[in-house]
Amino acid sequence: MTPAVSSTQPRHRPFSVGAAVLFSVIATGSLIGLPVFAYYYDFTWVDWTMFGLLYMVTGLGITVGYHRLIAHRSFDCPNWVKAGLLIAGGWALENTALKWGSSHIRHHARCDQDEDPYNAQRGFWWSHCGWIFFTDPYADDKYAVRLKRDPVVMWQYRYYVPIVLSGLALPFLVGFLYNGWIGGLGCFLLAGVGRTFFVLNSTFCINSICHLWGKQPHGAADSSRDSWWVSLLTFGEGYHNYHHTYQSDYRNGPRWYNFDPSKWLIFTLASLGLATSLRTASTETE
Repeated sequence: MTPAVSSTQPRHRPFSVGAAVLFSVIATGSLIGLPVFAYYYDFTWVDWTMFGLLYMVTGLGITVGYHRLIAHRSFDCPNWVKAGLLIAGGWALENTALKWGSSHIRHHARCDQDEDPYNAQRGFWWSHCGWIFFTDPYADDKYAVRLKRDPVVMWQYRYYVPIVLSGLALPFLVGFLYNGWIGGLGCFLLAGVGRTFFVLNSTFCINSICHLWGKQPHGAADSSRDSWWVSLLTFGEGYHNYHHTYQSDYRNGPRWYNFDPSKWLIFTLASLGLATSLRTASTETE
């Protein structure tokens, strides 16, 4: 099916210097800083442990917290659990849950059209990361109305900068306690800057790869695709065609053999009484 053509005229997209500088710093620190540090000092087991731990924590903060809870309301949970998920998501440096959630809601509402924030019809690099370097001319407050009524979302919005800084300070502190200033710097580079770079790009793969390559077993109403290997990087988010077809389902991979740690975490929270109202929007079962 050919994607619908937007009825609005394309709008000018001003270049965002701040976003470009921030991403450049993260990319430079990861692609140049990490190998240089490794050559002169190498990374310790503490650095790699913190990298793996924070990759999981921040990745699940995005997939479970920002995506399935805030944007799609696929389950409910107590406010303190929601706050924990939004802190973890904030550490991923992908903007506030308010901004992320409202943009993602618009992505589903206007998929493959000009108003789609990461419109894959503009090509791989645009949908992967190019869109972050420009101010969004189609931002519409109507997609944020529901989110602004959520006190936890607004709490995270107000304290987003301290949350981000705490996520970068944590690996430095752990490394410093283990091996002094050099240990702090190494852990900061790997588990702070490097981890942020890899989590960002794994998330970007959903916007790009999962809208350009893969299968469409659940519907062809838009460009969404299923990619099992992207799910390995994104805690289950690669089953993107299923997700676009059944947006409110707490599972992206509905089958028992689908690699979807995000659904397993949500199910575990429910088993512990920490999540309720798990939504399953299709007849496909575990």
